[in-house]
Amino acid sequence: MTWDRSLFVNGAWQAAADGAVHIVRDPATGEVVGESAVAGAADVDRAVAAAGSAGPAWARRHPDERAAVLLRAAQLIEERVDEIAVVLTREQGKPVPDSRKEILFGAQVMRYYAEEGRRVGGTLRQSSRPDVKSVVSYAPVGVVGAIVPWNYPVDLYCWKVAPALAAGCPVVVKPPVETPLAVGLVVRCLVDAGLPDGVLSDLPGAVAAGQRLVTHPDVRMVTATASTATGQAIMAAAAPGLKRLSLELGGQTPFIVLPDADIPAAAAAAARRSFSNMGQICIAVNRILVADRVADQFVAALAAETERMRLGHGITPGIEYGPVLNQAVRRRAEEHIEDARGRGATVVTGGDAPRGDEFERGTFYLPTVLDHVPLGARVMREETFGPVAAVHRVADDATALEVANSTPYGLAAYLYTADLERAWAMADRLEFGAVGININDVTELQAPFGGWKLSGFGRELGPEGLITYLHQRHVRMRVRPLAS
Repeated sequence: MTWDRSLFVNGAWQAAADGAVHIVRDPATGEVVGESAVAGAADVDRAVAAAGSAGPAWARRHPDERAAVLLRAAQLIEERVDEIAVVLTREQGKPVPDSRKEILFGAQVMRYYAEEGRRVGGTLRQSSRPDVKSVVSYAPVGVVGAIVPWNYPVDLYCWKVAPALAAGCPVVVKPPVETPLAVGLVVRCLVDAGLPDGVLSDLPGAVAAGQRLVTHPDVRMVTATASTATGQAIMAAAAPGLKRLSLELGGQTPFIVLPDADIPAAAAAAARRSFSNMGQICIAVNRILVADRVADQFVAALAAETERMRLGHGITPGIEYGPVLNQAVRRRAEEHIEDARGRGATVVTGGDAPRGDEFERGTFYLPTVLDHVPLGARVMREETFGPVAAVHRVADDATALEVANSTPYGLAAYLYTADLERAWAMADRLEFGAVGININDVTELQAPFGGWKLSGFGRELGPEGLITYLHQRHVRMRVRPLAS
């Protein structure tokens, strides 16, 4: 079975203006999964015009009405999760249980912002004069351009679309052309939930569509999850229009293991966070900084966890890890491994493509653990975005902190120790937007997510994720005193 989709503009599914299409293939088998229209600049112009026309009416709708659409969409996503999960697995590679988890969290995000949108109020501020009142309120920023990546297309789609719609903003989304099919099914859920025409347009596209979306004069805000290089390009292109930006960019995540850590628990957590979705996660573990005293024990435990992992086609029951998305991801992992080996690192496990008929047609790569990796290695400085975990041994806490903070990235960090006072003190000195202490996931629906330094700025999730799409307005009003 294959799945095809068109562009969604102003309430209608339609072909791209130039007729461009992209063939989507299963990274596990190379088989055709479906076909997607590919947007260009002209398609973006049509979508932005529709959003501009529909936006004022959507902004004037009562928050309860907007919430009803989001809540119904969340319900439809949950009802259709099985179909959407199979499509997501076939086009992206992650196993079906992971696809279901991603999609259902997206539905939770829809529900959360449906309710948060009802809670946006204003405040009456103190005034310097008794005959003047100051009221601070909020208004939607206007047309939002959203750029979504291929690694978690459904989840991150919801992170952007749900709060924007809840805030009263129309949205033009450029989902990834590599994985556009599951997103198309989510769009159908929003349409079936009663979203008015023009409020949401969905345009799978490449560079031309993204550039036009960022530079279009009627797009007031751009939100993107992307590489740091792409984020820098977006920021430069958006500068002439002084557009509001929310950019969640690349990371280079450290995982610190102190001498008193629970080594089996830390190794299991590091393995899962290093290799879940084959390391194609912005908060995947890149660098494991482990205390010398427990390094041998930790590396042995990490290798054992890694070697137990079952690779295969994600639609097969019991499979935990699938292929990487494409050859480019696999080549980057190979280059990082070879660079590290050339600098003296050792491959503890992995370091090659798996053998067997079931792997020959896909872009599989064995989860790889490297030990004794020097700080100069590329894997210690660049985001691999693939199934490679690099272990570097450190002498003490101060060295661990110094190495952790040594890159220009600051998205997430993890720290394992039995001493919570020690952990708190170290967390205060880690230069990252999120720190996980004895936990290998920093994502929390009701807390802000985003980076420091070259990992971007702006926040998603939590109340902060809604405020991102709102202007503040101050109304200062003279009040006539009552007659005495």
